[in-house]
Amino acid sequence: MTADPADSGTPRLPAMRTIGELRAALTLGYGFPGDADDFEAELAREINHADPADLSGVVRLVEEFRGRIIARQDPGFDAAVATAAAEIRAARGHQR
Repeated sequence: MTADPADSGTPRLPAMRTIGELRAALTLGYGFPGDADDFEAELAREINHADPADLSGVVRLVEEFRGRIIARQDPGFDAAVATAAAEIRAARGHQR
């Protein structure tokens, strides 16, 4: 029997198999603040400038925003950012 992710403390991620599902996840607030609007603007820009035979920019964008959602939902993310910020502040303090 496998453990339920909710029981193990692992966050449940929304389905992100399609651009529509990724949009829905961003609209529901799974990413960082402003990500839904940023995604739409960047997606429109990529599509408007893409060669129809090369949509690699769209693929890169989708991968980036999927990664942002995964990072934001990681329970250790905020702690890791706080630790890194403290280390930077400490290093800057020693340089003065």
